[in-house]
Amino acid sequence: MEAKGYTLDGTVDLHGQPMLAGKTGRWKACAFLVGYEAFERMAFYGIASNLVVYLTTQLHEDTVSSVRNVNNWSGSVWITPILGAYIADSYLGRFWTFTISSLIYIIGMVLLTMAVSIKFLKPSCENGVCSKASSTQIAFFYTSLYIIAIGAGGTKPNISTFGADQFDDLNPHEKKLKASFFNWWMFSAFTGALFATLGLVYIQENLGWGLGYGIPTVGLILSIVIFYVGTPLYRHKVRRTRHPAGDLFRVVVTAFANAKLVLPSHPSELHELDQQYYVTTRKRRVLHTPVFSFLDKAAIKQETSCITPSRKPCTVTQVEGTKLVLGMAMIWLVTLIPSTIWAQINTLFVKQGITLDRHFGSNFQIPAASLSSFITLSMLVAVPLYDRYFVPFMQKKTGNPRGITLLQRLGIGFFIQILAIAIAYAVEVKRMRVIKVHQIKSPEEIIPMSIFNLLPQYVLLGVADVFNAIGLLEFFYDQSPEEMQSLGTTFFTSGIGVGNFLNSFLVTVVDKMGRNGGRVG
Repeated sequence: MEAKGYTLDGTVDLHGQPMLAGKTGRWKACAFLVGYEAFERMAFYGIASNLVVYLTTQLHEDTVSSVRNVNNWSGSVWITPILGAYIADSYLGRFWTFTISSLIYIIGMVLLTMAVSIKFLKPSCENGVCSKASSTQIAFFYTSLYIIAIGAGGTKPNISTFGADQFDDLNPHEKKLKASFFNWWMFSAFTGALFATLGLVYIQENLGWGLGYGIPTVGLILSIVIFYVGTPLYRHKVRRTRHPAGDLFRVVVTAFANAKLVLPSHPSELHELDQQYYVTTRKRRVLHTPVFSFLDKAAIKQETSCITPSRKPCTVTQVEGTKLVLGMAMIWLVTLIPSTIWAQINTLFVKQGITLDRHFGSNFQIPAASLSSFITLSMLVAVPLYDRYFVPFMQKKTGNPRGITLLQRLGIGFFIQILAIAIAYAVEVKRMRVIKVHQIKSPEEIIPMSIFNLLPQYVLLGVADVFNAIGLLEFFYDQSPEEMQSLGTTFFTSGIGVGNFLNSFLVTVVDKMGRNGGRVG
């Protein structure tokens, strides 16, 4: 294959034919993908950043209900990728799963734009005061939101992994290019998010919600068209295992079934297929590691007469794949609390900002949701600095192609996030003190404290995400078994989703405690 100029990893075109390495994939193909990511992020953050404002001002939901509903919807957007990834890895592949899901996403965006534009689908408003929404209007609005969540479930885990598939791991030059892929992939996502928080939020509050949702809808449609134009350049990985997740369950079940058996003295005595099998099938052979040694019992060889069809030993590669997933699960658990913090950016932080003095100059008033643009701005500044300066500097110190290990990258991100939330706590203490000093009782009354007091926490959260968000996405892709890379990246999305649900639960509990204490929650 190499002599003929084909890709070394066995990727094929949409019709299953081998692909020429020099004319396909790499950044040439990814150029058609990043446009979708930018517009999709613009659409998502255009909704998420200001949804709590729409729910409270247009649908007349109270603060706790609106925060809970935003968290539940956001959580669904980040949880549904588990299903989308499973369908891609087991049945349709990344390309077709993305194709179908992107159409569902667009349908949801069109319906949502209709929900905030068409007269009989939205509450009537006079002089800025809106009447209570009918049950039909509420149902249509939330149905649109959750159709978007279903569409996102199929696009989110597959577009980034499909982009990473455009780089051949067996080609040293392309492997080096792939090391920067996730940094610049997230850079395109941050660009879309920046336009949403700076432009769309202002348009929604000042020029109309219909226009504010209509712009990303049109952009999303255009980006899908651009995506299909690049089809001849895309490399597709061949699915060699029909149900890759089934291997995980088989390893665990077999290990427990063999619990009373004694492990051999050397790992080489465990069951494994010969190297020629992996060369022929182009599957990746994984060497034995000592962690989670109990699972090694799934690969114990037994006498042929003792083996039933359901008790055939697993290979070392299958066992090691299961170990990788368990290791990812440990990291996933650690991300839940930081994800809960992140969930507050589009909910509690926005409601906090609405109560503060938002004037910039004498006439211009900053939309509270636009402050999250500073997260994106700090990301956009930090990503090139990280990729062009930090990584080369650390490469000389450590010899690691990434500069630092992925776990070190995550640790730095978590530390910065802790610092950011500590500052957020200090700002909230100051805000409550100002309320007490000025004896402010009405929730509609503006607190004489500048919204720019919130700026440091936003900037630090942006810097933290350069280490955290990108690091987690790359970590879960890198550590996933070869046949489960779409499903593996859902560890990243599902962590954010569970964080949103945890924040929803937290808000409900705190509100209930406040009411029981005689205070308005």
